[in-house]
Amino acid sequence: MDAFVNSKFMTRLQTFAQKLGTNRYMSSLQASMREIMGVIICGSVFQILCNILTLVGLGPDTLFYRVAYIPCNFTLNLLGIYLVGVLAYNYGKAVGCKIPLLTTLEALVCFLLVAGYSGSLNLDITYLGSRGMFLGFVVAFVVVQVNYFFQERKSRRETDSTKAADALTAVVSAVLNLGIWLGVSLAATNLAEMNLCALFEKMLSVPMGMFISVPGVFILGIFSCFLCFFGIPGTAILSAVLMPSLLEVTAANATIWQEGLAAGMTPLECHQALIFSPVLLFSSIVVCGGAGNTLPLCVFGLRAKSARIRRMAKIGVVPGWFGISEPAAFGMPVMYNPILFIPYLLNVLVVMGCTLLAYKVGILYPVHVFIGTVLPMGFAQFLGTFRWQNAIWDYVCAIPAGLIWYPFLKAYDNQLYAQEQAALTDKN
Repeated sequence: MDAFVNSKFMTRLQTFAQKLGTNRYMSSLQASMREIMGVIICGSVFQILCNILTLVGLGPDTLFYRVAYIPCNFTLNLLGIYLVGVLAYNYGKAVGCKIPLLTTLEALVCFLLVAGYSGSLNLDITYLGSRGMFLGFVVAFVVVQVNYFFQERKSRRETDSTKAADALTAVVSAVLNLGIWLGVSLAATNLAEMNLCALFEKMLSVPMGMFISVPGVFILGIFSCFLCFFGIPGTAILSAVLMPSLLEVTAANATIWQEGLAAGMTPLECHQALIFSPVLLFSSIVVCGGAGNTLPLCVFGLRAKSARIRRMAKIGVVPGWFGISEPAAFGMPVMYNPILFIPYLLNVLVVMGCTLLAYKVGILYPVHVFIGTVLPMGFAQFLGTFRWQNAIWDYVCAIPAGLIWYPFLKAYDNQLYAQEQAALTDKN
């Protein structure tokens, strides 16, 4: 294990990650992810509460569930707004914008134009969460660069600077930024009859429906991981694309199950008669810890040398068991982190391959009951099939996923621990 951690490949990967971390935009983005962790944790706690209410029979149609879901709406479902604002502020400070707070406000307004405007005066919140976050990153980058451009042009023309002059320059750049994104948003809503985030999501999802095959689902798994690495919720997007196929095979299996029982077949015979569809493999992306199977990462992180990894691991373990990966994805982070992206991708493919084999040899059987909500590990598989084998499969998958996560986490832990020790030395 130590030989792999200290190999040339891992050394080069760590060097690349360090160079990536020195980029002002990337360092600002990673810092912003950590700074909104409180919002993510708050939303995750209430999402867990909603899952518990579902398990005891208090579903979305009950008052208890609706009240418990309100904080989720104002935290996780508006996460894009918080991250864009913090990112614009941090990146504005990093490049040297004199009034970073104005840059923040501009970025927020522009993001609302892109993600919240759908052709009417009513605010559409569909894409103000993680689904619109990637375009939010683009908005923040462009807004800061436009502001910095005007600031630099002013500084070359004038030797002195006043707050009034700086504010006037900020107003000019704000008008240009709003004009750019208003034009783009109007073009999308009038030509495509949807906002820019919806159009971007549709462009990603349109060709994905052709991949309903075993090789195709593996390709979709790879594509989903790459999207998540760049801040696009690939699992959510592709799950929506694959949902019609999943509903179709589940409905067909429900019919087979009912007809089999009516004909006097045993439950085992009914299970054996069910139809397998490659679309069922896509759930392998989220079986242990949400998108990317990040629960083993958090469990191993509890014993890390790095204080930062231990802190994020403690935060991410419980949400991970409930299928919520945001604390790990944003806190470690996995997003924009090449060291952790490799196991993020590899474990998905290995778990998907193991799941395919389990279906082929009869360890697993397809679902015949549709479960349309996120539940703790094993619960959805049990309720969808009423088989204990399917229920424990999520925990079995944690073994190969953990074996893949461990060496990369160890290398990342060594890197962060060295940085933390160097910071302490400098401080002393």
